[in-house]
Amino acid sequence: MKFFSPARIAIATLLALLICVPLYWPSHAQEVPAYRNPKLPIEQRVADLVSRMTLEEKVAQMIGAWENPAFMKTPESRFVENGAFVPERAAVLLKDGLGQMSRPSEVTAGPREEAELTNTIQKWMKENTRLGIPVLFHEECLHGHVAPKGTSYPQAIALASTWDPELLHEVFTATAAEARARGAEECLAPVLDLARDPRWGRTEETYGEDPYLVSRLGVAAIQGFQGDGPGIDKSHVLATAKHFAVHGQPEGGTNVGPANYSERTIREYWLKPFEAAVKEGHVQTVMASYNEVDGIPSHSNRHLLVDILRYEWGFRGVLVSDYFGVMELIRVHHVVGTKEAAAKLALDSGVDVELPFPDAFPSLIEQVKQGNVSEAAIDRAVANHLRAKFLAGLFDDPFVDPAYAEKITNSPEHQKLSLQAAREAIILLKNQGNLLPLDASKYKRIAVIGPNAADVHLGGYSNKPGRGVSILQGIKNRVGAGTEVLYAEGTKITETLADWDADKVVLGDPDLNAKRIAEAVKVAQKADVIILALGGNEQTSREAWAPEHKGDRQDLNLIGNQDDLAKAMLATHKPVIVFLQHGSPNSINYLAENVPAILEGWYLGQEGGTAAAEVLFGDTNPGGKLPITVPKSVGQLPDYYYQKPSAKREYLDGDTKPLYPFGWGLSYATYKYENLKVTPDSTGPEGKVHVSVSVTNTSKVRGDETVQLYIRDEISSVTRPIKELRGFRRISLDAGQTKTVEFPLGFEELSFLNRDMHRVVEPGTFKIMVGGNSVDLIETTLTISDR
Repeated sequence: MKFFSPARIAIATLLALLICVPLYWPSHAQEVPAYRNPKLPIEQRVADLVSRMTLEEKVAQMIGAWENPAFMKTPESRFVENGAFVPERAAVLLKDGLGQMSRPSEVTAGPREEAELTNTIQKWMKENTRLGIPVLFHEECLHGHVAPKGTSYPQAIALASTWDPELLHEVFTATAAEARARGAEECLAPVLDLARDPRWGRTEETYGEDPYLVSRLGVAAIQGFQGDGPGIDKSHVLATAKHFAVHGQPEGGTNVGPANYSERTIREYWLKPFEAAVKEGHVQTVMASYNEVDGIPSHSNRHLLVDILRYEWGFRGVLVSDYFGVMELIRVHHVVGTKEAAAKLALDSGVDVELPFPDAFPSLIEQVKQGNVSEAAIDRAVANHLRAKFLAGLFDDPFVDPAYAEKITNSPEHQKLSLQAAREAIILLKNQGNLLPLDASKYKRIAVIGPNAADVHLGGYSNKPGRGVSILQGIKNRVGAGTEVLYAEGTKITETLADWDADKVVLGDPDLNAKRIAEAVKVAQKADVIILALGGNEQTSREAWAPEHKGDRQDLNLIGNQDDLAKAMLATHKPVIVFLQHGSPNSINYLAENVPAILEGWYLGQEGGTAAAEVLFGDTNPGGKLPITVPKSVGQLPDYYYQKPSAKREYLDGDTKPLYPFGWGLSYATYKYENLKVTPDSTGPEGKVHVSVSVTNTSKVRGDETVQLYIRDEISSVTRPIKELRGFRRISLDAGQTKTVEFPLGFEELSFLNRDMHRVVEPGTFKIMVGGNSVDLIETTLTISDR
């Protein structure tokens, strides 16, 4: 028999006790909190986390931080200084956590630095706050990630000119990948406002005037941003549909002006893109708009933000304020007088998060304690925001790879995509005598003249991509050393730099411009052909965000004596081509009447000059189409094409026809439309039909054509527009090739709100129209029976 020493017996006894101890400890001591368990459903994780949070921690999730020194001027109010995280300040400012941080790209030098900063902040939050809730970083991504070195694609209005949803899906998939690689999980885009007044400086940010076009492009953009879902993976971001709602036709054309429209008009037009964003795009974030509707500012409009958006459409995402939108309930709209009242009103109306930094919402803590605000309302907002963070995977892996961020940002693949988007966006407005495309072998001296020739214009919500091709440089690159390219500025649109951010704007000086024009004439006289780069710049049509930062127009004529420059160029009797760059349509009456060839480019992004040269010399056949009507004057406004039959009687001093209609765009090819059919040609109110049309390229060159389908309800109980877009498809056709294009038509496309505000398809006749723009159309009919 083997005996053990007392010491060995003591050790064995201790080991046995240690093995048994867990059986007697409280079971929760070794449990992972439910909100930390990635295997559990998101709703369970959200509920668990909210139940653990203090009131202060909850309200911290309802606010943002903006570290831009221009706005947060005192160092004590910032936890980022010179691009570096300051943990000592964070310990004071972020002790209860933080909901969002605005635009970390603004305080960093490039992709690697931003990725490192966001990683540092996420690590600190995980290790130094009680619950370790990660921050959600958001960025601006209107036409690319608005960040140093980020790829800059054509401006939104130019992307709309492509009429190509698949292209927009690619563009915003690439944009999302760049933003996410730096550590951002949300992009404040796309803009789904309808641009129904070109005086409005934010026209450039939109996809045009038509609710159907905006809906299709908007859904494509959202799906590009967010991916296939239901979660948001490490290559995608939460999209933000903005600005909700009725923001694009303000009184007088001035930003934030009232939008006084009936609920019928709002639902039939303004809300359509947002409804599609929620129901089809499954957008995860919506931003309220600055304006008011029927006397109620959107940030306090519960009917809009809760009854319609959440209850009627089923939106379950997070609803954020526009920057300072909660405080504007006091400063701009005067519906409340204190921060406390503004915070309570916005929260009760459905706003979940106040951006860009804490202003009114911190008062909610004391208001809950005093019984003025229910904690249940706080919980609802917090749950919405936390759900978005869970969907984006932040609780499971909030970190990014700085080396990958540097690699993917403005990669060769993204540069190629930016060039393709620019090619597709360019619109041929006029081509008298087939002056275009130019045969480079015929011109030994080319004069490139104009205020927009030598600089790269990207439009609003842009940063510095680190590369960019101007029209002048693009032409030089295209023609090579064998052709002399001459240059003169000709005139200045603004004497100030074309700085979108700067408050000060000084329009071109007429006396100085006269001298500049005289110098340009001397240059042009030496040339065989003249390419005029005209339009506007980033200061002449932009977001007017404050009284001292103007951006809207009361006149749509070209600024800066540009017509005088065009007259002087035509007087040389050399061939003249105009290439337009601007953010909003200009009333170019003189150019339209006198210049033989005109191209519209809006702002074409960092590769725009290359695309412009390709189109000018025929390497690319232009196929863009106008997403907005171009008026002859402000007197024709509103001029959107889908107006009512009674809307446009003739003026005493002019007609009502626009300069260029919606959907307009020529080509170096020609197209013939025929064999328009509706199958079947009669159906009931709930039935579906198919429209087919044959399109033939009758020229000798390949080209792109966008086939457009319009409808008109001939007789209806409520007045209906003279025509409405209900389908489009961009196709490529070889010389002589014919394609048959089909469109479905059913209840969704044919219905409207009747006198009782019920959506119906009424028995009767519909005119079905198809063509290459909204004017030149072939027609047939569809009969809707009473059953």
